[in-house]
Amino acid sequence: MKKHYDFIIVGGGSAGCVLANRLSLNPQNEVLVLEAGRPDYRFDFRLHMPAALTYPLASRLYNWWYESDPEPYMNNRRVYQPRGKVLGGSSCINGMIYIRGNALDYQKWAGSPGLENWDYAHCLPYFIRFESRLKGADAFHGAGGPLYLTSGECDNPLFGAFLKAVQEAGYPLTRDVNGYRQEGFGIFDRTTYRGRRWSASRAYYHPVKHRANLTLKTRSLASRILFEGKRAVGVEYFRGKRRERVYGREILCCGGAINSPHLLQLSGIGNAAELEKLGIRVIEDLPGVGENLQDHLEVYVQYACKKPVSIYPALKPWNQLRIGYEWLFKRKGLGATNHFEAGGFIRSNDSVAYPNLQYHFLPIAIRYDGKVANQSHGYQVHVGPMNTDVRGRVKIRSTDPTVYPSIRFNYLSTEQERREWVEAIRCTRDIMTRPAFDSFRGPELAPGTEAQSDEEILDFIAREGESAYHPSCTCKMGENDETAVVDSRLKVRGVKGLRVVDASAMPTITNGNIYAPVMMIAEKAADEILGNTPLPALDIGFYRHRKEDGPKTASAPAAPETEAPPSAAASADDLDRKKAVG
Repeated sequence: MKKHYDFIIVGGGSAGCVLANRLSLNPQNEVLVLEAGRPDYRFDFRLHMPAALTYPLASRLYNWWYESDPEPYMNNRRVYQPRGKVLGGSSCINGMIYIRGNALDYQKWAGSPGLENWDYAHCLPYFIRFESRLKGADAFHGAGGPLYLTSGECDNPLFGAFLKAVQEAGYPLTRDVNGYRQEGFGIFDRTTYRGRRWSASRAYYHPVKHRANLTLKTRSLASRILFEGKRAVGVEYFRGKRRERVYGREILCCGGAINSPHLLQLSGIGNAAELEKLGIRVIEDLPGVGENLQDHLEVYVQYACKKPVSIYPALKPWNQLRIGYEWLFKRKGLGATNHFEAGGFIRSNDSVAYPNLQYHFLPIAIRYDGKVANQSHGYQVHVGPMNTDVRGRVKIRSTDPTVYPSIRFNYLSTEQERREWVEAIRCTRDIMTRPAFDSFRGPELAPGTEAQSDEEILDFIAREGESAYHPSCTCKMGENDETAVVDSRLKVRGVKGLRVVDASAMPTITNGNIYAPVMMIAEKAADEILGNTPLPALDIGFYRHRKEDGPKTASAPAAPETEAPPSAAASADDLDRKKAVG
């Protein structure tokens, strides 16, 4: 094996696969990818069947299986946090929902001094570049990129009831939550292709793995970054019990919001006082490493279904055989979808500038671990606040790289989060009890009729809330900010030859699932690393809420959509939307 490379990518996950592809395009660049997990074997249906997503989420074969410390505002529960430990990373175990975030998320980033080139107009071209949206390109979407996107079918009648109910509650439908207007409800795009999960490894790594200048080492756990003075020059890692060292011109940390700060701390970059307690030689005192941890908490609001129309029968072993056959040989049927085919974004109160709640609808009452709420038909929505002001941290415990860091999210620790959770449940019940569901709606399974007061609702959240698996922001980007870890070019402050390119670099969490923003960050970083001219900004406008359009309280929903999107965006999913509503 070679010992010297131009670029060493630590982590073959979502961002790492993007960089592996883009940086190795020039045959003069020698690129090494170190991935702690296993390969994403093509024959492993648990990774590639969309409906089998509960398997990798609940298996140590594919994920790190992190847990938080006892959460003080969640009855001291340890909250499970799976992270992908396989080539492709968390893109191999996520729910395959493709959400870019709200345009105002990026305006918020750009509002920090020095981050002006991270506004929506500068980020949008990179989203467009990597997309291959099978519905077709428009002003907001691409059709020639490596990441395939398909739209939900929504052919179960419960989806039609849901999309009708939100309108009865006064909320608009939106043509595209990733287009001109995020606010409202509609059909979601998914990272699937021909009935298979289309992970970052399938999109970016496998098409170019034959390149002579691209080397992949799986089952290789990075233990520390090597320095000469203040310059990063290599990586020490373990394959089994064997210690290896490799050297590179630039080290790119792509381990994610937990592993990246942990590796920096193991390497002597972090809070100097805490590192010295463990006997770690301090390379750079950066107190922000591991701080600013942000995530989305969510719950299931579940109902029994009076009609036998949910997908509950798919859980029966004899039906799973048929579903598996259809998927394996025909790439269709219930195995070919993630079932999160519709949802939306709303404002729970009039003090927020853009949506602060996200919904996913599912035509079955089930948990991520595959446990059903009752042994019968049901349906549910996943809901949770998006623009959280809760902050946690990731902190090294030991110099042994196999000892997991201490993780605390501090869910429910702020007045804003607690208030928005009460609003979330009340808004959700308002939607789910509309006439559109009258012929389907059985008893409320969760939270249940016993949770009515604010205190009872918050007790339910503390007992049943789960991570939406969106940890981020632990190596935040910033300029002239003492808490920042990387600068606007994703270079680690105070040292040379080292960048962090993953969700940990986000200054604040985005509105919705974070896979798409991570891919955008990696695409943008690739141009920066290679010295390419950045894609020109694309300032085509986006929806902004006007006071007269929206609710004054959580119980007074928004008026129907009154602001039309630009004509360039009008080529979206009218036919699919009509089909879904019925």
